[in-house]
Amino acid sequence: MRLRMEFSTEPFDLDGVPPHALAARRVIEEAGLDVEVGPFGTTAEGDAETVLAALDRVYRGALAVGATRISVQLTAVPEASAPEASAAPEASETPGAGS
Repeated sequence: MRLRMEFSTEPFDLDGVPPHALAARRVIEEAGLDVEVGPFGTTAEGDAETVLAALDRVYRGALAVGATRISVQLTAVPEASAPEASAAPEASETPGAGS
């Protein structure tokens, strides 16, 4: 299963990137997740075990350097459906079959 996590840390700092946001971003990058950093939060996606383990480190790391609030949303990402191994067998043309 793949998960997408969207999170933001507070307090916001309009003059720069706060240490708790840098700590959270570093954890996500070190985990090797697909990351998109936006102006109001960060999105990361990967396999469920990696995302959940990284999330624990995000909480601990950001809180340790001053975060007072961490907002998170987790979403299960549907796996791309694999092509079927073989097509359904066609109706038999054997005389007498199915008539």
